Amino acid sequence: MNNFQSPWSEFSGPNLGYLLEQYDLYLQSPEIVDESLAELFAKWGQPKASSQQEVKGSEASIIQNLKNLSLVLKLAADIRERGHLLADIYPLEDRENKDLFLLERYGLTEETVREVPSELICSEWKDEVADGFEAIQKLLTIYTGKIGYEVLHVEPGEREWLLEQIEIEKAEVLTVDRKKQLLRKLYETEGFEQYLHRTYVGAKRFSVEGLEMLIPSIEELVSLSAQEQVEDIAISMAHRGRLNVLAHVIKKPYEAIFSQFQHVKWLNESEDYLETSGSTGDVKYHMGGKNKRIVDDRQINVTLAYNPSHLEYAGAVVEGVVRALQENRDQKGYPVQDTSKAIPLLIHGDAAFAGQGVVAEMFNFAGTNAYQTGGTMHIIANNRIGFTTEGRDSRSTLYSSDLAKGYGVPVFHVNADDPEACIRVMKLAFAYRQAFRKDVVIDLIGYRRLGHNEMDEPMATNPLIYQLVRSHPTITELYKKQLLAEKSFTEDEINAVQSEVMAEIKGAAERMSPDHDEPLYISELQEKVVYNEKALLEIDTTVEAETLVSINKSLLKWPENFNTFGKLEKILMRRLDVFEKKAKIDWSHAEALAYGSIIKDGIPIRLTGQDSERGTFSHRNIVLSDELAGNKYCTLHQIDSANASFAVHNSTLTETATLGFEYGYNLGAPETLVMWEAQFGDFANCAQVIADQFISSAKAKWGQNSGLVLLLPHGYEGQGPEHSSARLERYLQLSAENNWSVANLSSSAQYFHLLRRQAATLNTDLVKPLVLMTPKSLLRHQSAAAELNEFTSGEFHPIIEEPNLGANLEKVEKIVFCSGRLAVELSDQVSKKDQYEWLQIIRIEELYPFPEKQILECLSKYKNVKEVSWTQEEPKNMGAWSYIAPKLQGLFPDKLRVEYNGRPEMSSPSEGDPAVHKKEQQRIINNVLTLTAASKDKVKQ
Repeated sequence: MNNFQSPWSEFSGPNLGYLLEQYDLYLQSPEIVDESLAELFAKWGQPKASSQQEVKGSEASIIQNLKNLSLVLKLAADIRERGHLLADIYPLEDRENKDLFLLERYGLTEETVREVPSELICSEWKDEVADGFEAIQKLLTIYTGKIGYEVLHVEPGEREWLLEQIEIEKAEVLTVDRKKQLLRKLYETEGFEQYLHRTYVGAKRFSVEGLEMLIPSIEELVSLSAQEQVEDIAISMAHRGRLNVLAHVIKKPYEAIFSQFQHVKWLNESEDYLETSGSTGDVKYHMGGKNKRIVDDRQINVTLAYNPSHLEYAGAVVEGVVRALQENRDQKGYPVQDTSKAIPLLIHGDAAFAGQGVVAEMFNFAGTNAYQTGGTMHIIANNRIGFTTEGRDSRSTLYSSDLAKGYGVPVFHVNADDPEACIRVMKLAFAYRQAFRKDVVIDLIGYRRLGHNEMDEPMATNPLIYQLVRSHPTITELYKKQLLAEKSFTEDEINAVQSEVMAEIKGAAERMSPDHDEPLYISELQEKVVYNEKALLEIDTTVEAETLVSINKSLLKWPENFNTFGKLEKILMRRLDVFEKKAKIDWSHAEALAYGSIIKDGIPIRLTGQDSERGTFSHRNIVLSDELAGNKYCTLHQIDSANASFAVHNSTLTETATLGFEYGYNLGAPETLVMWEAQFGDFANCAQVIADQFISSAKAKWGQNSGLVLLLPHGYEGQGPEHSSARLERYLQLSAENNWSVANLSSSAQYFHLLRRQAATLNTDLVKPLVLMTPKSLLRHQSAAAELNEFTSGEFHPIIEEPNLGANLEKVEKIVFCSGRLAVELSDQVSKKDQYEWLQIIRIEELYPFPEKQILECLSKYKNVKEVSWTQEEPKNMGAWSYIAPKLQGLFPDKLRVEYNGRPEMSSPSEGDPAVHKKEQQRIINNVLTLTAASKDKVKQ
């Protein structure tokens, strides 16, 4: 086989017959036959006997030659697939299994391997290497060096592209100037950490030491993105290295960071750098920032997202921010997305990447219509330890990155002690993202030089690792040694770079203000926040009848050849009765009219949830399906007067990542009404971190405004503990500092006006999130429907007095406060006004902010009240009671006690038996309809 031509001349008789059989199978499906035969068939085509039927060797030698070829090709394939298992990717120790690719394990010798032409291993290497043995050695050099590649699990076209980039495209050799830039960046990264360590002894900063190449790697991404005219990069990361990223990627001035350690004043004088802080603030290693940078003469915005200690959750927020930055929402229909405009970079801890479920949620939605961002750059900042937990206890896989492979994502492991290999990997990862618009993972493997934080002594829990760490040279020592060895620089030149860097750091420290920033009491911090509730009440949310008629007609008009499901079409067509027969507007109809009027006003809308197109309760139906062709049609896309986009998407079966995404989308598109809808209200349980750490507290911690709307179906209809309660109590417990609105509405008109009020506040100082307990049974309940005039001349009412009661103010002796679905049920019970002259029911529609002024105005009319109660469906330890009891009690004289009426304290949200529910519900209603106070002598306990 030294003069290797077509191999088929070597075969005859039964052997040739066998090859022909295998070739027939190959034509059916290449995967059926042995991989080595498949490669031969692909190269040489159908096996044929020679014209002279000559046999050039014995039958045994022919078979052996073919077998050797098959084994060599298998060896090459194994190196490509499993070379990462021998790659030198760990800075602290060598790899095991060094004999993985020994020739004898494959039954080969150097001589037999040399007989194989190099082009059979890689066709492009024909002129570079002499034979198969040299080709195998080259493969080993590529796949077992400082980079470990895991790419064979991706789709075929992507795999071929990646193999070409890895094996054929020559890596760019860094110029001397580029090496100097890289060295300087490493000295900046290391020097900054060491200065903080010496100057602020014991202060927490979560040092990046051991993974210093994280900073130059991100900088490389910024540079590559600028060259591609990307407009924005949004970064999410945990604590480790955060201050360094702020200093050297976001370009937050050193003085600003030092001032946070020393509590001295710092004034931001840059028009390009932006950071915000809330009333009560957050620790410095949670803060973010944004800067408008000029890189290679091109402008690019670089943002580091604010982050709570639930570190991976900010990744979902950044994905939403980037999607918003990529989309144009100026025209009707779905927004137009351009994934080249912005790139998300998520930096993960190794333990968190493997351990936090939100990471899998993000990989799962990365390719969906609602959430894709054209490829996310992932970097695992892999220090191979989580707090004190080592890899064997923090995951069940070899690598922390293995999760990504299940989603067809390529993974590049790289030794963080090899700066130039890290830069090469970033270039490849970025090129892949740009070529295929898909996620890619860089596993940057280093170590952690200090403990989990600077107050932690790691030798107590991880002594073996830290014996290695403390004897290991820093990356600047290693790179300096390399540069000296290759004679790129002299030692004096390198020392000069280091001196310049340290002079800059020390100079910044000397420029800091001597004026201390005195700490304040929390109450003093909160005084700086100004609320303008009067302006909120002055917002006009009415819509003219002519406009609603026009919107309604557009909503009921679909393409001529569109085959709407017949039963649904009849239901929707009833909406014409509102204007032609003066029928009432139910909940979903009111919502559709609100949406239509909002996009007419030029305000974009985005609505997502697991069943948001149709609605969980088959009530919304703003996306119709052709019952014959199956194609979709969104009724809100054809409103002639629309001046903005309307996006509605059914989401993945995920709550945490999707809610985080929508929160981020609203940050990136503050002019857009963004709504996240839970399938049932208690589904938000799975996204509680987003509610706690971001939506409710982001303004107080980080000065971050949001107008996000949460739609949480809530109400007790006897369907059991699950899906009855949206856990209203949780949101009320989180309510403070005017951080959001929490409402439990009882009419479609209220919903209409509140949505329009929310839209009107977007991108203003009045904006804040809105948490809505949305109904289930009320969606079609005529008592919750409203007449047209309530939309054309009404407004949102924080409280509503029962219209069937209170005609004779002097006779009212009992006042019952309630909210939501129960209020409608009670209203149906008191339709006979004369029977309940002694009763008034007041619905509190907006629970937070507590409408104290409106309630006091209402109460001033009733002079003879003897009994006051709060009535709710939920158990006493849930719902609004714990929140609202002290607030209501404060409005009454000491001699009147606010009583509780509802279910007793329970560990479960509700009973499970419908019969028990019915009986309990009737008991609550009967308590409302009974005057139990004998006199005014009841006193507050």
